Amino acid sequence: MPGQRSITEAEKLVEAKLGGTPVSHERMAVVANIYRAAAAVRQHLENAVLRSSDLTWTAFVVLWVIWIWGESESRHVAEEAGISKGTLTGVIRTLELRGLVRRSEHPSDGRLLLLSLTGEGEELMRRVFPDFNAEESFVTSRLDDDACRALATGLRQVVLQVEENGEERRLALLDGAKPAPRRSGRRRQATREG
Repeated sequence: MPGQRSITEAEKLVEAKLGGTPVSHERMAVVANIYRAAAAVRQHLENAVLRSSDLTWTAFVVLWVIWIWGESESRHVAEEAGISKGTLTGVIRTLELRGLVRRSEHPSDGRLLLLSLTGEGEELMRRVFPDFNAEESFVTSRLDDDACRALATGLRQVVLQVEENGEERRLALLDGAKPAPRRSGRRRQATREG
């Protein structure tokens, strides 16, 4: 099963499959390993730290954003957490029921929602974050401080490239053409015509 293969085995299989294909193997490996590392770290942190506080990864990230930024508009929390406003609504409902987050109306625009941590939410983050950070140290323990700084700098460059140039690149790839229809739509159309 794919989930049971090591990173080394996966890289060998990719090389065997794509060895003669003209692709940038080094850059493909970077992106694949960003994904693998993020998934592995997230799973480890959820299992080692967050589960004991009955938190999901997404709930922790939302708490973290509010904890660091202080009272914030819900749309900004969703953006910083990398989730949709709809997903945030469900997460906030759960955190509010647990007494960790407070919602309030914006003082000058009643359409906007402000989010802040309650005292209990603040206490939870002060209690959980040292354990979370200890596991961040564990998952990066094969890297010395210089390697950690270099990796963080390199990953920031990847993020900046996408943030600053991703939309322009997407539009250039489309080159003004409409996006291709979804596969399911083509199948339905072929079935009707056939």
